[in-house]
Amino acid sequence: MSTKTDLLIEIGTEELPPKALKGLRDAFAESVAGGLAEAGVGPGKVHAYAAPRRLALLCRDVPLRQPDQAQERRGPALNAAFDDDGNPTRAAQGFAASCGVAVEDLERLETDKGAWLVHRHVEPGKAASELIPGVVEAGLAALPIPKRMRWGESDAEFVRPVHWVVLLLGDEVVPARILGVESGRETRGHRFHHPATLYIAEPAAYAPLLETEGRVMPDFEARREAIVGQVEEAANRLGGRALMEPELLDEVAALVEWPCAIAGHFETRFLEVPQEALISTMQDNQKYFPVVDEAGRLMPHFITVSNIESREPERVREGNERVIRPRFSDAEFFWNQDRRQPLESHLDALRQVVFQRRLGSLYDKTERVARLSTHVADLLGVDHGETHRAAMLSKCDLQTHMVFEFTELQGTMGRYYAQHAGEPEGVARAMEEQYLPRHAGDSLPETGVGQVLALADRLDTLVGIFAIGQKPTGAKDPYGLRRAALGVLRIIVERELDLDLRALIHAAAQGYQATDVKAAAAEEPVFDYMMERLRAYYLDRGIGADVFEAVLACRPMRPLDFDRRVRGVEHFRALPEAESLAAAHKRIHNILRKVEGTLPERIDAARFTEEAERTLHERLEELRATARPLFAEGRYTEGLAALAALREPVDRFFDTVMVMADDAAVRDNRLALLNNLSGLFLEVADMSRLQPGSEG
Repeated sequence: MSTKTDLLIEIGTEELPPKALKGLRDAFAESVAGGLAEAGVGPGKVHAYAAPRRLALLCRDVPLRQPDQAQERRGPALNAAFDDDGNPTRAAQGFAASCGVAVEDLERLETDKGAWLVHRHVEPGKAASELIPGVVEAGLAALPIPKRMRWGESDAEFVRPVHWVVLLLGDEVVPARILGVESGRETRGHRFHHPATLYIAEPAAYAPLLETEGRVMPDFEARREAIVGQVEEAANRLGGRALMEPELLDEVAALVEWPCAIAGHFETRFLEVPQEALISTMQDNQKYFPVVDEAGRLMPHFITVSNIESREPERVREGNERVIRPRFSDAEFFWNQDRRQPLESHLDALRQVVFQRRLGSLYDKTERVARLSTHVADLLGVDHGETHRAAMLSKCDLQTHMVFEFTELQGTMGRYYAQHAGEPEGVARAMEEQYLPRHAGDSLPETGVGQVLALADRLDTLVGIFAIGQKPTGAKDPYGLRRAALGVLRIIVERELDLDLRALIHAAAQGYQATDVKAAAAEEPVFDYMMERLRAYYLDRGIGADVFEAVLACRPMRPLDFDRRVRGVEHFRALPEAESLAAAHKRIHNILRKVEGTLPERIDAARFTEEAERTLHERLEELRATARPLFAEGRYTEGLAALAALREPVDRFFDTVMVMADDAAVRDNRLALLNNLSGLFLEVADMSRLQPGSEG
């Protein structure tokens, strides 16, 4: 008889929250697999299913019983267990009785610390069927559900009402009451195509049964792939391609059990409206997939994914077309209304919009950003007039009907309205680019004006919010300062802008001089905070924390220069000489740290008494002449690669030369040599902070 079998767990519910479905599935699988393993009946493999009305797990090769457990219980010490005549004391008799055996059945345990009576026995493992209900209940209780609900007269709580539970171990039902529902072996098919119950003969039959008879695709990824295939095919028939954002695909896959893609159409006059507004409506409100041509221009079509295979698909198509028409009409109305007045006309209204109570209105912020933008434009050689104009118009689209209705289009609509008003193209593009990057991995501003505006807006916010004591704490970051800081750093580094971050922060703080906000005190905390974000930026890219620390120790103020140093150190540490030189630098650091008073700097070649120190000095001078010009040009990778040639003379120096010689002049000369060597590396980074064997 087999000692293992498959286990099927299914929780049948009302429609689960679509955006949470994948997370619930994964958390349930992890918790149950861990619980079974902890109980001693861990599965060989777990396949997790998730559909709108069900969470299910197929656990392969689950042991039918726990392993037997050898138990050992220690009793009284031997000298307390027997009297002088060798008769058991009350302590021994009581211990034996508590174990359910006679004293003579007890064993003795002798160690170098003493001797005791012990009772040893084998505890038979429990049947898996006894353990599974508790594991399932614990897994359900641990799910990340912010707010649970009750239904009917039951005390059970879950994210949605539960209607059926399947617990099937092999071909036997595991009896249990889960969330107020008795377990069984019957599932249910599609709400409309097959609402009747379906009998599950064995766990492996679950998914095929649902697909062939129940008209349900229980596997989330398979269902998602089916949607992709159907939508692509429908778009091809229309002569275009569908826009399928991953998040929208996941949401649609969580909304349907039996996907059926249907193409719909709308009037071409709506294409006069900026396509971003129409696409936003289709994706966010209706969960449709827009269709575009080869050039990325919106076509008058969309694709919806229905949850039923209708006998009259034309009726489904017509219904979706009726729904989208009034939404498009609203967008058309807003577009036409907003264009009746120029973007600039909304500027004065920003005085009535609070940015932050202590930091003033959006108009106040606009003026600060305009001043800071002009300063940054000077540093980068960007057009003054366009930069100032873009900054003054930057928040005006927030007062338009379109952005009020579609907040995610801020900036995008600003670009359209600026173009309509005849603003220079650099100004118009900056309206949208000021918000880039919107999220991790997003594209960056391409134009000079857009880059300047994006930097100024974020720096003003960072300094202001820090100055009023509302910096991020833990998971709370209501003003998006983490994203703002990372955005500033990415723009400077990835767009290769040679800017001094400390000076930029100071310039941003100057914008608050006419207010009661003490922004100067926030400058150092903002800089430190941004350095922490820079650390995270490099860690996400696989750069070791020790590399970052080595560069940070030299306090470079320019993120672009910081990045070049990081790249240089990362390349250097991959060289075969790097580990030895880093260890030598650490040794030098420790030697110099113990020197009292001012470190000697002047090297007198006439005082060298050892060949190794002469050789090191000569190579140091040669390589200094090579490396320093490279460092001055920011070519740290090449400069550090040249310094790798110091490995052999450095190793020989430490093998044969006593640094702390009795003769003070000789000792100081050797210290000066090491000080010069260390100083050359410190022009890039503190190599002593590199950890051995940790590259990559």
